[in-house]
Amino acid sequence: MEHEPGMGYGLPGRHESFWMETAPETSYPLMPGNLETDVAVVGGGIAGITTAVLLKQAGYTVAVIEGDRICRGVTGHTTAKVTALHRLIYHHLIDRFGSGQANQYADANQAAIETIASFVERYDIPCDFVRKPAYTYAESEESRDPVAAEADAARSLGLPATFVDDIPLPVRTYGAVILENQAQFHPLKYLLRLASLIPGDGSHIFETTRALEVLDDRDRCMVRTEQGTVTARSVVLATHYPFYDGPGFYYARMEPSRSYVLGIRTGEPFPDGMFINAERPAHSWRSQPASGGELVLVTGLGHRTGENVDTREHYRRLEEYARTVYPVRSVDYRWSAQDYITIDGVPYIGPLAAGHENVYIATGFHKWGMTNGTAAAMILTDMIRGRTNPWAEVYAPDRFKPAASVRRFLVHNIEVAEKYVGGAISRPSGDLRDVLPGEGRVLMIEGEKTGVFRDREGRVHAVNPTCTHMGCVTAWNSAEETWDCPCHGSRYSADGRVIHGPAVKGLRPRGG
Repeated sequence: MEHEPGMGYGLPGRHESFWMETAPETSYPLMPGNLETDVAVVGGGIAGITTAVLLKQAGYTVAVIEGDRICRGVTGHTTAKVTALHRLIYHHLIDRFGSGQANQYADANQAAIETIASFVERYDIPCDFVRKPAYTYAESEESRDPVAAEADAARSLGLPATFVDDIPLPVRTYGAVILENQAQFHPLKYLLRLASLIPGDGSHIFETTRALEVLDDRDRCMVRTEQGTVTARSVVLATHYPFYDGPGFYYARMEPSRSYVLGIRTGEPFPDGMFINAERPAHSWRSQPASGGELVLVTGLGHRTGENVDTREHYRRLEEYARTVYPVRSVDYRWSAQDYITIDGVPYIGPLAAGHENVYIATGFHKWGMTNGTAAAMILTDMIRGRTNPWAEVYAPDRFKPAASVRRFLVHNIEVAEKYVGGAISRPSGDLRDVLPGEGRVLMIEGEKTGVFRDREGRVHAVNPTCTHMGCVTAWNSAEETWDCPCHGSRYSADGRVIHGPAVKGLRPRGG
């Protein structure tokens, strides 16, 4: 789970995802011991739940294995835009992948919207699903031409895109691309209803059951968990980041990114649409029906997970920005989200690696998980059924496009080697006496690097700050009060408990 209550004194709003606060909690059982199934799906977010539903509808037995509670990880912290307009993606895809594969990406995301819409209609899901136009807008004269080029690129792929000079959001703009007939919804209300379709007839959902290892001998796969082993013909890793990498080297091909969300009440109605700027830092806007009136979600200020900065400043800066656009009456919610970005900007969906054709992966959704996660479920279901999927090529995990990714690959891995593995970002500093209540810091204590957090009552929590995934040194996240790994995005509570993989083991305690 991504949230620990009662943190960030002095920050605006309640530290809680609106989606999680306004959806019922689940109580699916622990896995009772060893079992067999057709497909084991590891991860209970949008990709995992949707995959399990589609496979069960195709006649397979499935077991969903979730280390915490379903839908309460990354999916519970999304902004839940259901759109194929992903900032300026299509000009990039045509340039680097070619029109054919760019068209696959566009078709997959458009099909995902319609799949979600069909589920909502078929099962009469009360999840605030509503059609909205999506906008990517230019905030500077320099961005106008790239935004216009994106409209041309999207339209060349058959998307209903148009370039417009003005948008209804009260920001200064130099034009925008608009994609009509997109959507937004309440992701947890949607997914919890889908999840209810899974148990029964030999299929299961198991919560608080952490997967530890995947064994693949080609004829059958086994997922070893804390409660027992699941034997299956196929395994789907829908854990956001694959806790089992195998020979895929995904740790060298993705980077973790955090961004921030405020749920605000404004003094005026929000316009019809979903909005995101083309520049950096990114700022995204959408509205949401809520008790007490419309809630407006403003998102942005993404950065690499585990940067050794005061992350509380991101919430403050986001509030300052929101107040330049709207008269903010109140800030009701705040939360942060984590995403993974591949080196070429396109998710990895398909077989894990050569020789592991029965283990499938869905990761690297680049902050667009509602459609990419749904498309992943459709692609993987086809693959497991032995069917050809028309979009599989662009998402293939074994792709390597030098023009699209080689520079980013080198920059990413040099940065990891030089700055994070050795702990340069989290270099020990100061003395235990300098650590104030509510503060965390990496110190050198009795010759050992030690992660220290002093809670509000003055108690000291001390851990070995070395990430148990691949040995990078974690950094303190002041806004969430967690230890975050900058290499691959593992996150731990103040006392070392795993709250976000790929790590499956907690940080070791220091001292007594």
